[in-house]
Amino acid sequence: MKFFLDTANVEEIKKALEMGLVDGVTTNPTLLAKEKRDPNLTIKEILSLVRGPVNLEVLAIDAKGMIAEAKQLATLGEQVVVKIPMTEEGMKAVRALHEEGIRTNVTLIFQAVQALIAAKAGADYVSPFVGRLDDISTVGMEVVSDIATIYSNYGFETEIIVASVRNPLHVLEAATMGADIATIPYAVIKQLMKHPLTDIGLERFLKDYESLKK
Repeated sequence: MKFFLDTANVEEIKKALEMGLVDGVTTNPTLLAKEKRDPNLTIKEILSLVRGPVNLEVLAIDAKGMIAEAKQLATLGEQVVVKIPMTEEGMKAVRALHEEGIRTNVTLIFQAVQALIAAKAGADYVSPFVGRLDDISTVGMEVVSDIATIYSNYGFETEIIVASVRNPLHVLEAATMGADIATIPYAVIKQLMKHPLTDIGLERFLKDYESLKK
C-alpha cells in the first residue's frame, strides 16, 4: 500500500521523505491556507520535493471552470493530479480531462456508488472520506470495503485513496482491505511507529547495556 502525506507543510514532507514514507502528497485549500504563505510558493516547493503524485484541488464548481483550472494546474508538473469534487459538474470535468490525459482524483466520496460513478467517468483515483463518515456515526471503512469489492468485480483500474484518516486503525484497516493508498496526516504517521512495548523494550535494552559497563 502506498502512503500519501495529507499536508501542505513542507517541513513535514521533508521529515517523512527522510523515512521513505512519502509516495505522494494530497493538499486542499484548507491545508494550504494553514501555512499562511503564498500557496503558489508552497505548491512549487512541494512539487520540487515529491516525485510521486501531488494532488491539487480546483476551486470552480462548474465543469468549464474546473477544466480550465485543471489544465493550468497540470502545467505545474508532470506529477500533478487534479482533485475534482463528486458532483454532476465534476463528472463532466473528469470525463473531459480523462480524454485529454490529465489525471484526476474525485474527492468528497461518502458512498460506494459515488466511487462507481467516478470510475466510470474516468477518474484515476477516488477519495472516500472515512473520518468524516465516522463523525456522523457511520463506519467509514465499510465504504472502502464496498468500493474495493465493486472495483474488483468489474476490473476498474481507478485507485482507492483512503482519506480523512484520523488514527492508525484507519491505516491498518485500509491495508487489510486492499486499498491502494492511504493519505495520512503527519501526526498519524508518527503514531504508526509507536507502541508502549517498543518503548519499554528499548529502555530495558539500554539499561542492560549500561549495566555491562559497570
